[in-house]
Amino acid sequence: MKNLNQTIPIRLKRIEDLARLASSMISLGHSTYVISFKHNNRYFYGIFMVFRDYYKYYGVPMFYYIVLENPLKGKYILIKVDSDSEIVEIGNGARHGWISIPIVELVKKPPLISVEK
Repeated sequence: MKNLNQTIPIRLKRIEDLARLASSMISLGHSTYVISFKHNNRYFYGIFMVFRDYYKYYGVPMFYYIVLENPLKGKYILIKVDSDSEIVEIGNGARHGWISIPIVELVKKPPLISVEK
């Protein structure tokens, strides 16, 4: 069994997947932000979620993340979705008609977060 003093890491394939997941949480009324940190010369961007009512545990902490070789150039992940398309961009501010997800940069990886080596 995984050490529950750490998150369960779930690596996503693309930034669009992270943006879609975060924006769905925002649309449900959850305050959501992306944390970022540099670890082993790579850049990690992710969000925390709790998988509720997992057997006898009240909630299992999960960290959904992506790994990039270079940092994103901006303070927000912006996403706009309509019936025909999904657009994800990185920007320095909010835009009207877009969901703006703030990126919070950490000094280093917190011990609570487990990611691949």
